[in-house]
Formats: sequence, C-alpha cells, structure tokens
Amino acid sequence: MPETNPKPQAEHSNWTLATRRLLERRLPLKNMLPDRQPYYVGSWVYIFGVVAIAGLIWVVGSGVVLAFFGPQWWHQSSAGRFVNSLHLWSVQIFFVFMVLHLWGQYFMAGWRDGRAATWMVGVVIFAVSIVAAFTGFISQQNFDGEWIAVNAKDATNAAGIGSFFNVLNFGQMYGLHIMLLPVMVVTLVAAHIVLVRMHGVVRPIEPKQTAQPADEERAS
Repeated sequence: MPETNPKPQAEHSNWTLATRRLLERRLPLKNMLPDRQPYYVGSWVYIFGVVAIAGLIWVVGSGVVLAFFGPQWWHQSSAGRFVNSLHLWSVQIFFVFMVLHLWGQYFMAGWRDGRAATWMVGVVIFAVSIVAAFTGFISQQNFDGEWIAVNAKDATNAAGIGSFFNVLNFGQMYGLHIMLLPVMVVTLVAAHIVLVRMHGVVRPIEPKQTAQPADEERAS
C-alpha cells in the first residue's frame, strides 16, 4: 500500500504559510519597491500626492514636539512659537497639495481599472483630515480657538453629535487631535500607499480618435 504524503495537508492547515503566500501574491517586492515606473508617474498629480505626504510627516513631527511640551510652551517660548508656526504651515501644505492631488485624480477618473478602493481611501483621508484640522484649531488655547469652539457648538448640537463631541471641552478635543485622529490619518495614508503599490497608478485617459477626411469619404 503506497505511503500517503501528509505534507500538502500540513501546508493547507498552516495559517502562517498561507498568510505568507497571500502576501507574496498580493504584495510582491517588485511592486512594493519598484526600480522602474511608467512614464506617466511623473505627472504633477502624483507629485502633489508626494508633497502632501511630506507635509504630513512635518505635521506629525512638529505635533509630537508640541504635545510633549504643552500649550504654555508654544505660547510663551520663542522656540515653542516657532514649532507651532511650523505645525500650522505644514498643515496648510498638507491640505493644499492633498486637495490638488484629490481633484487631479477626480478628473483623471482615478478609480478606473480596479482602483476604486484606492480612490475611496483617499476620500476618507480627506474627510478625517478635516476633522483633525478642526480639533487642532480648537486646541490652540487662544481667542481664535475659543471663537471657533463657541460658534461650532450650535452646529455640532444641530447635527446631533454634541452629546459625545463637545467642542467646548478642551481635554476631549486635544485628546482627539493628538491621539485618535492622527493615528487614523497615518494608518489610512499607509493603506493608500500600499494600495497604490498593489494596483499601480492609473493610466491617463486616452483621447478619442477622430475620423480622418479620407475615412469619412469612404464611409459616404
């Protein structure tokens, strides 16, 4: 009686091996760390996305320093005011180039060819970033932050979220701004980059071919 080989069954029941093979199929190194890219990757639309990521790195780095030293430092110290300004302008750069990248991808129909998930993650990044910036303005601990919080109170109550999203509670807004929302944005950006590496960037929309006069004469 021939001896059965239990190896295939063992490999099938080995979840670590199955996970490794899944990652090798879905995330091959040639896609994650490519040495060559199509010519259309040099489009300004994708450069805007890279600049937005660079702005996000500066936002997170300066934000960690501000959170470590606290509000009094960024109001009373010259170094604190500099880092606070760096954080603010990094946010502006992040949003400007993120919006340019988002609109560029919209007009390029970036969801084509199985890239709908990549597009949707990008839209969610934009939405979560708006909430993160909103809580950041409230967390300034100055008259601007107080004015924004007081005027936003009625809006959040009218939206039905004022019971658990209290814009007048500095501790709550500050906690959301330095912990939950940055982690969400960074995680979503990482997922967005992985999806771009998995599926590649979308090809430009090919122009429609116009009929030549000779072709029109033959058709008539």
